[in-house]
Amino acid sequence: MSSHRKPADGFALASMLALCAIWGMQQVAVKLAAPHIPSMMQMAVRSGVGALLVGLLCWVRGERGLLRRGPWRPGLVVGALFALEFLFVGEGLRHTHASHMGVFLYTAPIFAALGLHWLVPAERLRRTQWLGIAVAFAGIALAFGGGWLQGDISPGVLWGDALGLLAGLAWGATTVAIRVTALSDAPPTQTLLYQLVGGVALLLPVALLTGQAGPISMAPIAWASLLFQGVIVCFASYLTWFWLLRRYLASNLSVFSFMTPLFGVSAGILVLNEQADGFFAVGAVLVLTGILIVSGSSLLRHQPALKTGTT
Repeated sequence: MSSHRKPADGFALASMLALCAIWGMQQVAVKLAAPHIPSMMQMAVRSGVGALLVGLLCWVRGERGLLRRGPWRPGLVVGALFALEFLFVGEGLRHTHASHMGVFLYTAPIFAALGLHWLVPAERLRRTQWLGIAVAFAGIALAFGGGWLQGDISPGVLWGDALGLLAGLAWGATTVAIRVTALSDAPPTQTLLYQLVGGVALLLPVALLTGQAGPISMAPIAWASLLFQGVIVCFASYLTWFWLLRRYLASNLSVFSFMTPLFGVSAGILVLNEQADGFFAVGAVLVLTGILIVSGSSLLRHQPALKTGTT
């Protein structure tokens, strides 16, 4: 395929809108199924379902042996980081709200921008982007500290929020690892397969060792949640994202991704009846503003598309 990528058009915008809605709903789906399947077990199963479907797609296409032939060392790294991300997500959702996780997880572009600034000369941050990072971290500080100072947020919720932030850090590190290794030129299915296989290989033992493998009650909501997470999120949405990255400028697409936390917070409030205190609401707005500043500044550069980690 040609290395030429085009600016985002109406189709790209509509696709990103659908993807952001899907990604924003995934934390809510985990919460809904948690009474029937422990969240850590959900993380392992969704990765396994996604890996199985991607592997089947590779087999149908004749792309066999991708894990053996590819850059397996960076593949191990991104697989471990992917597993770590969802270990933090699964454990964090046991303590905090889905709307909180939806904001803190999507701080990943901030951490990715910082990592790429130090490792890739072409990705140096500009003054405007440093301002965006400062605004985002001010929002994180307000979301954490405001409720704690007033005593409105329990230590458990703060712990879950911290795990959500660590998940965002792991996702950002995944993006950096893909960018600076041979995976940047690997087929999208190969990169995704490394992540999903790493996820199920590491998360399933964690679920078993921590007693979060059961009990399991496969109620209709549990089936619906697992199918949504495994088929729609881990398989269809991730492949669609990679497909878009191969055709459109990554800097254009990343600007639209800030909509994901908006969908996540809205879904948490509307579906789970979660409450957002004033400090968290203002902090979330600052975080989203910072992400938009950092991503929007890169839009002006018209950088070529880069594969990024998925969540």
